[in-house]
Amino acid sequence: MERSVTVVGGGVIGLFIARAAATAGWSVTLHDPVFGNRTVGDGAASWVAGGMLAPLSEGWPGEHDLLSLGAESLRRWHDIDPGPGVVTSTGSVTVAFDAADAADLRTAADWVRAQGHDLTMLSRSDVRGLEPAVSPRVRAGVSAPAEMAVDNRAVVAFLEAEILAAGVRVSREPVTDLGAVTTERIVVAAGWAAASLVPGLPVRPVKGEILRLRARSGSAAAPTRTIRASVNGRAVYLVPRGDGLVVGATQYEHGNDTAVTVGGVRDLLADAEAVFPAIGDYELAEAAAGLRPGSPDNIPIIGSVDDRVVVAAGHGRNGVLLAPVTADAVVAELDGAPLAAARCALPQRFSMTVGAQS
Repeated sequence: MERSVTVVGGGVIGLFIARAAATAGWSVTLHDPVFGNRTVGDGAASWVAGGMLAPLSEGWPGEHDLLSLGAESLRRWHDIDPGPGVVTSTGSVTVAFDAADAADLRTAADWVRAQGHDLTMLSRSDVRGLEPAVSPRVRAGVSAPAEMAVDNRAVVAFLEAEILAAGVRVSREPVTDLGAVTTERIVVAAGWAAASLVPGLPVRPVKGEILRLRARSGSAAAPTRTIRASVNGRAVYLVPRGDGLVVGATQYEHGNDTAVTVGGVRDLLADAEAVFPAIGDYELAEAAAGLRPGSPDNIPIIGSVDDRVVVAAGHGRNGVLLAPVTADAVVAELDGAPLAAARCALPQRFSMTVGAQS
């Protein structure tokens, strides 16, 4: 008998899940009102993202589960061939501008290396040797050669084509009541809106603003690796794209507000210029805000909430990174054999009752 599943949500998480479920033999229907017609104004995190795949350089002592889950998914990304132009850089460098930040970099790097991952401490001259465009004011850095960055919009286009080729049925009708869905199983991968379908699910919208900068004729060459830094206490990253850079990201708890603020743009540009001084000659091509689905412990929520419904939500700013391992975990859950690597993400870790309207 054919097994059927509905995936609610067609961002990068839902698309990866639909692709994996179809490959595993499920009859898949994906519901997404903006499938194939996405815009910045939708506020979807998958469309407004930096595309960093950087679990190692973001590792911090004590965050074993998040590091392990991210590293598992990064390994899967290295096995994916999404076609030309999707991977925009390999390797990342995190830089420090003062002694305190340099000490924090070393603390984090020592811990991540102790977990068996490859990170290298860099001197000022090492950083400049790898990335000459970075400010000479940097004091130290950390290199993570296994990390990558992808063009998130190209990833979405690749996955949309893949699921159509795999026979996934696409519906642009929104799902507001899981009880009205007729398939055998349901996967809720609707980002921050998943909480409206699964009562008690502790997922909330977290606003993030991102800029897209385009190189002009005569502009200085941008860094070739993803560059991360802390400037004036604010985290900033610069992610290479074929025509320039993505700069991000702010973080606010403002409900479902997706307005781009003057303050957010000002801070991002100032911090990016501190890292890459030649950025002032670039064109400000786009300023956008997306809503990341946040969870209480910054670890996604992946697993069954009842006999029929599986949730895949709460990925925060790591949705693109964690999409492959999330898809594998969801298909394993559908098949009744939960993925050990995603045990830390089970919904049952929260004391509140989580149930679905099915």
